[in-house]
Amino acid sequence: MSYLIVRNIHKTWETVTVDFSLECEKGTMTCLLGPSGCGKSTVLNIISGLEKNDPDYEAQLEITLDGQRIEKLAPRLRGVGMVFQSGALFNHMNIVNNVAYGLISQGMKKKEALKKASDFLPEFGLSGFERRMPQTLSGGERQRVALARTLITQPKLVLLDEPLSALDADLRKRLAAQIRDWQKKMGFTAIMVTHDVSEAEAVADNIVRFSK
Repeated sequence: MSYLIVRNIHKTWETVTVDFSLECEKGTMTCLLGPSGCGKSTVLNIISGLEKNDPDYEAQLEITLDGQRIEKLAPRLRGVGMVFQSGALFNHMNIVNNVAYGLISQGMKKKEALKKASDFLPEFGLSGFERRMPQTLSGGERQRVALARTLITQPKLVLLDEPLSALDADLRKRLAAQIRDWQKKMGFTAIMVTHDVSEAEAVADNIVRFSK
């Protein structure tokens, strides 16, 4: 049985219809590749619970992760972590508090979470960034913080929604290679959305192509 099984995602808006199913093995990186507006991000949002299937198809949706059906669970209970294009950092928190946030939300004591977050930052080239504020970081640094914040909680599935699209071409290439290295080292299972063919080829074990 595959580690992730997604069946019968169905979403329609304007002239776009997404009809999607997928299976992924544990420890693999799958890329959803296609132009903007074709439904790639919608797939991630439905898997994570941030969006619902079309009403007529809601009962047909099946999402199984590590042997557990999760489509009816609240987003925070699904074991899914998400990294957004913007990074979505908390601007009122310094970097170590941003990274520790998910651990504290899971019930870890703040002191322990902050220590773990501080120890985790060097993995992402962020040594000495503990007291920095998000507004002082470059785009690439912000995305590394966002990745650290997600991965420190050890989600069963990581969803990456165009995490590199706001960066320049050279930085995208370098960070894509780093994401692949982290994925191999940590062994997490991930789905990444991108419109960039070379980016998909650099990070993915499997590529699913979307079209409008």
